[in-house]
Amino acid sequence: MKKYCDLIRIKHWLKNMLLFLPLFFSGNFFNKNKLFLSFLSFLVFCFLSSIVYIINDLKDLEYDKKHPIKKNRPLANNTISKKNSYIVISIFFLILCTLITYLYFRINNILSIIIPLCYLLINICYSFKLKNIPILDIIIIVLGFTLRVIYGGITTNILISKYLYLLVIFGSFYLAFGKRRGEINNNNYNSREVLKKYNKDFLNHNMYVSYTIALVSYILWCCDKNVILKNGHDYMFWTIPLLMIIFQTYSLDIDNNSYADPVEVVLNNKLLICLIIIYVILMVILIYIV
Repeated sequence: MKKYCDLIRIKHWLKNMLLFLPLFFSGNFFNKNKLFLSFLSFLVFCFLSSIVYIINDLKDLEYDKKHPIKKNRPLANNTISKKNSYIVISIFFLILCTLITYLYFRINNILSIIIPLCYLLINICYSFKLKNIPILDIIIIVLGFTLRVIYGGITTNILISKYLYLLVIFGSFYLAFGKRRGEINNNNYNSREVLKKYNKDFLNHNMYVSYTIALVSYILWCCDKNVILKNGHDYMFWTIPLLMIIFQTYSLDIDNNSYADPVEVVLNNKLLICLIIIYVILMVILIYIV
């Protein structure tokens, strides 16, 4: 069972928590109907992203065998056959189609079909060609995070602040540039063809430009008159230093020769987990209690 959990990268379903962001920040998290729809959209992207991960592993099989970490993946170390991986893809695709069809009839919005389809097609193109084109590979990673947030808003019929979109977009750029830099630092350009087209100075510069814009976007959201009016207070302002500390803690981790995979960084850094929990608790208090 563990090898199949590794195949579908179940730990990386954590990224799909972004689908709950519109619901959480809108103050509707305890609306049972909207929470159910958010959970369904979360499941859609869990199965969808796992299909993409398996396709990507099949395409990158030879590269992964050379990678010090990825060589332990089930396909790369031959613990799961290609045939069985195709069976998993087929089962997940049937479940995915069922979930998307149900969501479409539940919310009657064609975007509930178009967005997952776009995500799938973009990432298939990424796996087979676009991952070798510098900058475009980063943009596709960012688009993947952004589509999750958009889908979470579409399925619950919640409008999202443009500042939160900017936070997600530039926060994703920061994570993606950091991941590429971590791969270069730890594998000497060998695990991805595109790494030969990047250099550390470029990645460092763009990482921290993205980090700065993401933080400024969050500051603008906290100070937005509409947010203050909706919450009935301006206390969100005091969460800004905490978010900055979270960014700094993450930065320290990936600067210390980490492979910079966002999920692995978070799950293996107890301080970072504690800070994120404190941030979530504080936001629950400010949005739902105060």
